[in-house]
Amino acid sequence: MTATLTQSAPPARKGWITDWRPDDEAFWQSTGRKVARRNLVWSVLAEHLGFSVWTMFSIITPFLAAAGYDFTTSQLFWLTAVPNLVGAFLRIPYTAAVALFGGRNWTIISAALLVLPTALLAYCVMTPGTPYWMFVLSGILAGFGGGNFASSMANISYFYPERHRGAALGINAAGGNIGVSAVQFIGPLVIGLAIFGTSQGTTPAGKEFFLHNVPLLWLVLGVFAAIMAWRAMDNLAVARTPLREQLPALTRRHTWIMSVLYIGTFGSFIGYSFAFPLVIKIEFPEFQSLWIAALGPLVGSLVRPIGGWFADRLAGAPITSGAFILMGVGAMGAIWGINTGSFALFFTSFMLLFAMSGIANGSTYRSIPAIFQAEAAAAAGGKASETEVVQAKKITAAALGWISAIGAFGGFLINQGFRIANEQTGSVVPAMWAFVAAYAVFLVINWWCYQRTVLVEKAPSLAYAKV
Repeated sequence: MTATLTQSAPPARKGWITDWRPDDEAFWQSTGRKVARRNLVWSVLAEHLGFSVWTMFSIITPFLAAAGYDFTTSQLFWLTAVPNLVGAFLRIPYTAAVALFGGRNWTIISAALLVLPTALLAYCVMTPGTPYWMFVLSGILAGFGGGNFASSMANISYFYPERHRGAALGINAAGGNIGVSAVQFIGPLVIGLAIFGTSQGTTPAGKEFFLHNVPLLWLVLGVFAAIMAWRAMDNLAVARTPLREQLPALTRRHTWIMSVLYIGTFGSFIGYSFAFPLVIKIEFPEFQSLWIAALGPLVGSLVRPIGGWFADRLAGAPITSGAFILMGVGAMGAIWGINTGSFALFFTSFMLLFAMSGIANGSTYRSIPAIFQAEAAAAAGGKASETEVVQAKKITAAALGWISAIGAFGGFLINQGFRIANEQTGSVVPAMWAFVAAYAVFLVINWWCYQRTVLVEKAPSLAYAKV
């Protein structure tokens, strides 16, 4: 049976699809797959650029002292922490915005908003004597980029059938996460190019640098993403959900459990991503090639789909537990590297931290839609109706926003841990020990809630094991 797409609700607005049934195989093969892929491509781009803008201070702050800005190390850590904190909070309204305004419409708006932090930061670094508060304001606006993940994931979750949703969400998340490594790898390269304007200073090696190149490049890319979202993406009428229908997600036990676990997984990834270049500069000041810090977020992003793949085929909870154990090992290895002055050990240990946080991101996030769908099926006596499946997807989309927001807040805690430890002791080692203890707590929570034999026997469909 061949289904056709109509655009009649609302009839006067462009880009709305009212007939959307991805779980209908005939519909999916004839129409749905092509439309879903097109939306996924441009969603990935917008989310990718959002992550880059969100984390651009991570590559700007190590150069500010050489640029003549007399900011303390504590102030520099705040500049990396503020976008993290704002982005975490914005993930909640960004998720709701998809249901209220449509995924295409909100992608256009969210991409266009990236112009604000990039334009202001370009002004700040091109204007000698810019006060600290203006940099902070730019960091607050950079938080807009952090909200893009939640809205993008909520939007894409509607486009794909259950059997393909894990892979689609994994690709979407990984493509977005790579935005962190992109700005940290490309940033140092374009900083050294005299495209236009005067340099902001010289490195210890005597090379001129041009900090404004970073925000200006991503300003142009943000405008491009907004234009392409307007031209190529669609709104789904089925995704439109009044706010009152999203609130039940907050009453679900699994929303809050997975939120806590996501603090340990995604919070680690984004927190380390923001802080890694600055931590290298503090603990190994003789090391000048800060572009190497981009390898951490790159590794964490690329392995994220692997975590989702394992969750699909094996079990999510054991994968997450194994990742927490190895993250503890990685943190202790980094401590050992700092104490012995071994950059190789320090860097390798951080690569393990990034890789395991990526694996755990994939295993936890992939399990969230399956958990809520399993709950709907259990409530319906084994098989949910189409209406109940749609309602489960709406609950899932709302829950994803809350979980991603709370998880991102973990990145702020990591930055604050580094800041406080450095202020009090002159080293980040105490913070790393605190992170080891935190991973032990997350491991216990994950085991207690999802891996105990009694739970698996009584409610296997909700065990976030193989659901």
